[in-house]
Amino acid sequence: MTQHPFGRLITAMVTPFAADGSLDTDGAARLAAWLVEKQGHDALVLSGTGGESPTTTDAEKETLIRVVTEAVGGRAQIIAGVGTNNTAHTVELARSAEKAGAQGLLLVTPYYNKPPQAGLLKHFTTVADATGLPVMLYDIPHRAGIPIATETLVRAAEHQRIVAVKDAKLDVAATSDVLRRTGLAFYSGEDASTLPWLSVGASGVVGTSTHFIGARTKDMILAYERGEVAQALDLHRQLLPLFTGIFRTQGTILVKAGLRALGLPAGPVRLPLVDATDAELDQLRQDAKAAGVDL
Repeated sequence: MTQHPFGRLITAMVTPFAADGSLDTDGAARLAAWLVEKQGHDALVLSGTGGESPTTTDAEKETLIRVVTEAVGGRAQIIAGVGTNNTAHTVELARSAEKAGAQGLLLVTPYYNKPPQAGLLKHFTTVADATGLPVMLYDIPHRAGIPIATETLVRAAEHQRIVAVKDAKLDVAATSDVLRRTGLAFYSGEDASTLPWLSVGASGVVGTSTHFIGARTKDMILAYERGEVAQALDLHRQLLPLFTGIFRTQGTILVKAGLRALGLPAGPVRLPLVDATDAELDQLRQDAKAAGVDL
């Protein structure tokens, strides 16, 4: 049976900033409420890559968890992105997130320093030991520099609090093997791969375009679960222009541009990201329209 420890539809929420670049706590609360109430999210990831975690402070991360939990706690699970390439710092972030009210942790593969698989496993289990929260690992080798090997995932699954994987490795055979051998829940980390991943036993998606098409993406997931495969495929094809178009440049840039176009909280991005150009916004509007969304 497919497991859904964090539900089916999750978005890695952008972090709204004020015009001066400071954290917009009111905007974060309003955006989270809109995603849950209007887009049907089961959970939100805060301070993931899409939330500009490399450029937010530890204090901002904790504040963000507190305000979003106050806004939507009880209606959606709050998953805190705590992964860094420093295990001690990651443990600190995990403990802080737990105290602030997070209900789960997203733990990305340590990046840049490229530890061996033994180091990855020790990193993951050390962080999982540090709190009582369930952990979703994030396997994204094109950003982190290394994959989480199949045997590492199988061994990590032995830890009682390591329960899920956000999978952006896009290796269907490896994913299928881990699903066959463990009880880990897999969530697609690439929006366009959600339907194919459901076919091998995945639980849902941790999305980016789902800021705008969350409700219809969830419809696709539920249609597949009901056995209505043709309907799920039709929805996949309808949504594909935005599943892929949101990544024409860095996803956070385009999500914030689209949210601003809708009058929703977003604000600017922080350097080294730069805000979308007029041409990029025009292209986003075309991609969104092709997927049935007016921005």
